[in-house]
Amino acid sequence: MSPELGHFALALACAFAFAQTILPLIGAQRRDRRLMTMAPGLALGQVIALGASFLCLIDAAISDDFSVANILENSAVTKPLLYKITGVWGNHEGSILLWALILGLCGAAVAAFGRNLPAALRARVLAVLGGVAAGFELFCLTTSDPFDRVWPAPLDGQGMNPLLQDPGLAFHPPILYTGYVGFAVPFAFAIAALIEGRVDAAWGRWVRPWAVAAWAFLTCGIALGSWWSYYVLGWGGYWFWDPVENASLIPWLSGTALMHSAIVVEKREALKIWTVLLAIATFSFSLSGTFLVRSGILNSVHAFANDPARGIFILGLLGLVIGGSLALFAWRAPSLTAGGLFSPVSREGLLVLNNILLCSICAVVLTGTMYPPFMSLLFGKTISVGKPFFDAATIPLAIPLFAFMGFGPMLPWKRAQMWPVLRRLWIAALATLLAFAVATWSLSGVLPILCATGAVWVIATSATDIANRVALFRIPLGQSFNRARFLPRAAFGAALAHAGVGVSALGLAAMSQAQHKIVEVPVGQTESLAGYDWTLAGVKTEPGPNYTALVGTIEVRHNGHLVTVMHPSKRSFNAQNQTTTEVSIHTNGFSDLYGVIGDKHGDDAHPTYVLRLHYNPLAPWMWLGALIMAFGGALSLSDRRMRVGAPRRAPAPNTVAAE
Repeated sequence: MSPELGHFALALACAFAFAQTILPLIGAQRRDRRLMTMAPGLALGQVIALGASFLCLIDAAISDDFSVANILENSAVTKPLLYKITGVWGNHEGSILLWALILGLCGAAVAAFGRNLPAALRARVLAVLGGVAAGFELFCLTTSDPFDRVWPAPLDGQGMNPLLQDPGLAFHPPILYTGYVGFAVPFAFAIAALIEGRVDAAWGRWVRPWAVAAWAFLTCGIALGSWWSYYVLGWGGYWFWDPVENASLIPWLSGTALMHSAIVVEKREALKIWTVLLAIATFSFSLSGTFLVRSGILNSVHAFANDPARGIFILGLLGLVIGGSLALFAWRAPSLTAGGLFSPVSREGLLVLNNILLCSICAVVLTGTMYPPFMSLLFGKTISVGKPFFDAATIPLAIPLFAFMGFGPMLPWKRAQMWPVLRRLWIAALATLLAFAVATWSLSGVLPILCATGAVWVIATSATDIANRVALFRIPLGQSFNRARFLPRAAFGAALAHAGVGVSALGLAAMSQAQHKIVEVPVGQTESLAGYDWTLAGVKTEPGPNYTALVGTIEVRHNGHLVTVMHPSKRSFNAQNQTTTEVSIHTNGFSDLYGVIGDKHGDDAHPTYVLRLHYNPLAPWMWLGALIMAFGGALSLSDRRMRVGAPRRAPAPNTVAAE
């Protein structure tokens, strides 16, 4: 497959996207079913064209076609095959094409699984998705063409950024982008609802699975990126409040609020305006993160490009999508009728409180991320907002969030009494008091103690919720088991997702007590850290496929007994004249022993080496919690109520949705 074929397929996809935007909208407005039914076919045609274009780019990478500028700048003959393939999206042009492909897949999924939707609603949803896709595909064709040619073609390429030559980061972008782009579907539903002026329980049922799926993928993507930072960058940490890390956290927070608001719309037909606004905000934050990374405003090890010209295009697209959607919201939101009333002490009331706290944390992270670049732009002042600010500002908001998370699932809808709920939670409360005592004894600092206590409360109340649903220990165990078999999977999924938050929070609290040491030692010297003896037993040089590695051997002993032998390395990539660290980690599930080898000093006769040694308690729990959260989301999606469409809407006067 030639690059020209890939470029033609991309142009064809763009044409399909524009047709998908215009024709179904006209059909929905005129109630012309022939035009409305064209939307699924156009969405399918677009994704096929995008798939062909993406395969052409992969083929160029595998065949070492260095006449393609993208391949020349990001690949080399000696590059391993895996990274030739995954490196296709490890750069600006390829990542934008991947973004467009995933957006096309989302449109095709709505076309395939949205057959139960009203014809006009499905047409409008696909039209909105087509419009966003058209913008990104036009961006690819005009300023970020992945198929640009160079002549004469060199014999070898410049190679990949060595930091990206890692399995974790190879698969991190597709998963993260699926989360980012997945929120385009709730956004499209929100815009379609604003156009027709109707949000009801059926709309909430249709939106919620897409929001849950996008949230689960985004959770995995963020966790994978954090894990990559932990074991590749060699800093010993997991999350550094890097601006680009924050750019993914912001839509995750608002997306979490969106999921809970959609539940209230589905169950009680309340919070309609808030849910529509959250759908718009979450996808807007996803687009904003793309703009910030690629415009040159935010500099980070994660950023793919520093090109203000490209940033201007994305800024225009951002203004059109966000500005247009907010203008439509301001115009049409008052026409959305209010839903059912509820008492502040009810499940709806707790969900509202949770959403307020989630949005508050989101606002804090957004402010801390954007304040430095705006100060630099407006006043020419360079300031830094880092971990101390974010920890001090977000943790006090997270602790009451943990408290409300425990009560929410236990409360009935519309109106509740607190005393019956408190009686059911006495075991969870006892476990939390015990956790507070243990945390006070083992942790230092008020915030880590409160965070760990809140985490145990969330886990205990999640388990209590399921135990109460199956009447555990109140009826024979066999009957409880039968109840569990017929309990909706969404109930298990919600409990698991909440418990996953608690597990991650425990890991975060414990990591605040991590110990580390940076030393310069000769071979044979022993250092002590956290009750372990770390001995640099040897250092050797090993060749790699496209690098040379300095590999250390560190023997770790506890009370004289060998615990593990670690082999951290430092890789030198000659083609890029760069070096990377390869961390060695030994884990037992409750703590990590973490070793990094750095620069060599001295002469060859008496060399010394810089070692970074860490003891990280409960570090694996941070990523285990994220996996539990994502699995909870997937389990909820497997619930039949999620997979089977909502019942037909009641006829509504003066709306196309009644067709």
